[in-house]
Amino acid sequence: MTQPRTIILTTISSILVATVTTHVHARGFDAADVAPSAQLSAPTQSADTELSRIWNDPIFQKQFVGGYGVNADIEPRVAKDEVAILEKVRPLMGDSLPAAEAALRKAMKPDCSPILDYTLGGVLFQQDKLVDALVSFRKAVEKFPTFRRAYRNIGLISVRNSDFDGAIGAFNRMIELGGADAYSYGLLGFSHASRQDFQPAESAYRNALLLQPDNVEWRLGLTRCVFKQGKFDDAAALLDVLITNYPDKSDFWLLQAHTFLGLKQPLKAAMNLEALDELGKSTIDSLYTLGDIYLSESLPDLAYGAYARAIVLNPAQPVARPMRSAEQLASRGGSASARKLVEAIRAAKKESAVAGNAGETGSGLDATDTRKLLKLDARLAMAGGNGGAESAAMLEEILLLDPLDGEALMLLGQHYAASGQPGEVDKAMLCYERAAGIEAFAANAKVRHAQIFASQSRFSEAIPLLRQAQELKPREDVARYLEQIERISKARR
Repeated sequence: MTQPRTIILTTISSILVATVTTHVHARGFDAADVAPSAQLSAPTQSADTELSRIWNDPIFQKQFVGGYGVNADIEPRVAKDEVAILEKVRPLMGDSLPAAEAALRKAMKPDCSPILDYTLGGVLFQQDKLVDALVSFRKAVEKFPTFRRAYRNIGLISVRNSDFDGAIGAFNRMIELGGADAYSYGLLGFSHASRQDFQPAESAYRNALLLQPDNVEWRLGLTRCVFKQGKFDDAAALLDVLITNYPDKSDFWLLQAHTFLGLKQPLKAAMNLEALDELGKSTIDSLYTLGDIYLSESLPDLAYGAYARAIVLNPAQPVARPMRSAEQLASRGGSASARKLVEAIRAAKKESAVAGNAGETGSGLDATDTRKLLKLDARLAMAGGNGGAESAAMLEEILLLDPLDGEALMLLGQHYAASGQPGEVDKAMLCYERAAGIEAFAANAKVRHAQIFASQSRFSEAIPLLRQAQELKPREDVARYLEQIERISKARR
């Protein structure tokens, strides 16, 4: 029978071959255009990264520089002498911005036309003097309250300064005055999204995308907004377009995987995560999530493969997460895969040790990690019906390393109690007595100890232990068990 992962990889390969060749090189979209995600959460880019791409867009820059003209229908008039100033300054605006700034400042008067304030603001903006530019643009709208181009630039600077409330107010005023373009709508969406207000952000991004349907930033911004609102069908459709056009962008595959999980389609999410791995862009988080998906679909072998790849990806990672994966495998009936995963953990730690990251034991594992793995080994052996001398030896080894390891004492007690042999049962009770001296394990240890007494019909000795356990940690099941033991004890008097 064909393995599910083979089917998945075959499908992925056909997608990649069909799309990468056709689109990636043809469109010339650079790998730096979309930052890879560090973890498997809804992928995000930094505000600086997104804004820098918008600011460096040649179309945006051309629109900005081209905005120095005058629209006489909706903007302030300019006196003849001020027209002469503008004609003199205009040639300097290309390569001599400091000279243009100096000439404007020298010629401007306090009551000059708002157009001059606006022009000075633009010159300052292009020199990245944002504070001074904002002052000039605000002077322009104070003098002429319907100066919509000035509102646009106030919005742009406010976004750059992370003043999203100011940006929203400025862009809204511009739109009220009948002016709107893709960048203003897009940055308005960005501002709303930065405030976690995704409904108006969605509307703004949709308008931006309507005006610039090929703009990746607007489509990705809209995708994030609908994703955040749980509109997973919309998000999946938007991401289909992005992935078709840019199949080598890990963010898109990753975000669509989350979208499929939101749609309760885990195997489709697994396909995306496998595609990410085929592209060589998996992360530890994406591989562990892939393993969890396979495990939830009762595919322990595929889950083991994903977890093992995550371990290989970073052999020096802490053992807690792969150990948890091994425990989950064992709990879902994959004890054999869990044992293989434990061996993979040990092999990775040895590799890490060879690379110069050896722990206290010389194997890449410190004493704490060594104990954790030994306990996991013992639990797996016991769960697999091989909990004899091998698991006992592992637990005894743990207790040599740390005599106060309550979990090891409890496991060893269970092992000895399960044998039913008189000598072994005595060892079990000794383990439980020792564990009862450790606060975190005291209640459970007393219950286990009482159960041994009850199995030997020593009810008078079991009852005090159960009462003590209830005082430490009241539980309904223990209370019912105590009532039963007390009833039986009275009946036998």
